[in-house]
Amino acid sequence: MAVQRIGIIGSGQLGRMMALAGTHLNTEYVFFDEALSSPCTNLGKTIQPSSENAIQRFLESVDVITYESENTDAELVSQLTKIKPVYPSAQSLLKSQHRLTEKSYFQSLGIQTADFKKVETKEELTEAVASLGLPIILKTTREGYDGKGQALIRESSDIEPAWESLKNQELIAEAFVTFTRELSVIAVRNPKKDIKIYPLAENDHSQGILRVSRIPVENLSIEKQQQANEFITKLLNDLDHIGVLTLELFDTEQGLIANEMAPRVHNSGHWSIEGANTCQFENHVRAICNMPLGDTSLRQPNAGMVNIIGRHGNQASVMAIPSAFYHAYGKAERLNRKIGHINVVANSTSELNKTIQALQPFIDECGE
Repeated sequence: MAVQRIGIIGSGQLGRMMALAGTHLNTEYVFFDEALSSPCTNLGKTIQPSSENAIQRFLESVDVITYESENTDAELVSQLTKIKPVYPSAQSLLKSQHRLTEKSYFQSLGIQTADFKKVETKEELTEAVASLGLPIILKTTREGYDGKGQALIRESSDIEPAWESLKNQELIAEAFVTFTRELSVIAVRNPKKDIKIYPLAENDHSQGILRVSRIPVENLSIEKQQQANEFITKLLNDLDHIGVLTLELFDTEQGLIANEMAPRVHNSGHWSIEGANTCQFENHVRAICNMPLGDTSLRQPNAGMVNIIGRHGNQASVMAIPSAFYHAYGKAERLNRKIGHINVVANSTSELNKTIQALQPFIDECGE
């Protein structure tokens, strides 16, 4: 089989892990990013968008293109698609990078979401509070990641500071969802319309940043498992999505409620590198290159992930644990920055929790 040349828009840790996971499949990588020093340095050539004839040189260098962020320029994707295949398509990108569009789209497919209102003025925010009740979460409709671009309004006195912090941009007010835990389902689809779904992950967040994922989800009813699989399958097929797609969910007494989707490999799926028979990164490469999809089942009964945030911590302490695997991204330490993660595999839930407890210094440290 001829070498497949894959172009990746972006050169962060997700691009890095795609390249690392896919190289053994006879693939090569070209990154389209301004940063010449990045997690992807030495994994392939980088073409800077600001350089001369950048788009033309990028297109000539690759066979297929993908991206690592839902904030990727959709106009750029549409432009590139005229010459080379880009997966996932601009449709998946556009649906996921605008929260009002995304929520409305979910509801059109029968996927339940929190109640929401568009907010462009302080008066509309006051009306949204009256309509939705308190508490509510005020968010920017675009961008915003790891807790950025949002404000929690618990009582009327929070309206003014929330508005001041986010005004002068299009916003969405979301009714607060009472949930027991946060989950995510990750799946992959190829051009032949084959679909593989990973076991659901239970995710712990702090300050809007994912800290720990555990797989499989304990005490999850068959009905909710089926609901998650139905949601992600509907999205994949309706979007004609090629590649990995992630759907974040709230687990409630009434069932699962969709929060947001990401048309890419996802932080809550990093556990799959050691924990699944085929990791999300390799399956994304397989999908966009029209290869058979790999097995998404667990290698061992349990898996988990701990994010390394802010500080690298004691790498040697992780390496001393046979069932733990340290992944550094080649990034400098910085407050609240994701600079690596630790994967864990186990033969039982108790064994998994014990190992994660041993990694508590990483969870606590968090660069704060």
